[in-house]
Amino acid sequence: MAVYTEVNDDDLTRFIAGYGVGELLSYKGIAEGVENTNYVVHTTGGPFILTLYEKRVEHGDLPFFLGLMEHLAAAGVSCPLPVRDQSGQILGRLSGRAAALITFLEGFWVRRPTAEHCAEVGRALAALHIAGQSFGMTRTNALGPDGWRPLFDRFKREADGIAPGLAASIERELAVLEPSWPKNLPAGIIHADLFPDNVFFLGSRLSGLIDFYFACNDALAYDIAVCMNAWCFEQDFAFNITKGRALLRGYQEHRKLEPAEIAAMPMLARGAALRFLLTRAHDWLNTPKEALVKPHDPIAFLRRLRFHQSVRSIGDYGYES
Repeated sequence: MAVYTEVNDDDLTRFIAGYGVGELLSYKGIAEGVENTNYVVHTTGGPFILTLYEKRVEHGDLPFFLGLMEHLAAAGVSCPLPVRDQSGQILGRLSGRAAALITFLEGFWVRRPTAEHCAEVGRALAALHIAGQSFGMTRTNALGPDGWRPLFDRFKREADGIAPGLAASIERELAVLEPSWPKNLPAGIIHADLFPDNVFFLGSRLSGLIDFYFACNDALAYDIAVCMNAWCFEQDFAFNITKGRALLRGYQEHRKLEPAEIAAMPMLARGAALRFLLTRAHDWLNTPKEALVKPHDPIAFLRRLRFHQSVRSIGDYGYES
């Protein structure tokens, strides 16, 4: 979340009036995140999140994202719910941008996750995967393996400016992953970006999942691999097997991994680390210095990738059969 587009009082007042949620009282920009413009909006009907969709989000994908949130909420997955306006529309326009009003989710994201937090994330991820099986829309993962090399080609000449030898490291990893990427795994709706800042807690209890703007159809186990990269490494980049065990155990309370998923996990974890290394490296090199949002350091995912390259089986992540 971030603020790229400013809104004015009169336009926002008119926009809010179309939703039947009371009168506008106040609004404030949210500085975190990288994709869209977001405000906390307070009305006499309560707090909401206002999202204005920026150019990085394909507007043709918005019905998928917003429809998925409605579907998951109806299935009991705790997530924000898009508010329909008085004519039944889920998407409007404000300040020259497509815009949506979304219910406010109570909670905070944890800066130092514990194993208990990781277990909660595993349970929530499995619930999302199960609920997503009955969602009727589909979306290809644009940041899956087919997109990695084209993305790398956009910045590989500058890659060594981030770290010496980075271009060669990425090239070697692509040469391994492209021909051996796991196929025919159980698939469905995945979140694809379930980092700590996209999961809210009240104490140690998970209160909800947010930011579904990378959600897509892909291998369910790949989503677990993304979560292990996001939740189970310490600040010194050491993998915490206790957190990994908790995440995997929590997931399997609701959905058991199949043998093919178990065998594929080390490769999936490498791919997930490479995906975030690539996108963060691209943003590191292409985000203007005057931008409001500072890009994430890509080297954190190079360090994760090096760990995954040493893994021989899912047991190294704490899996218990």
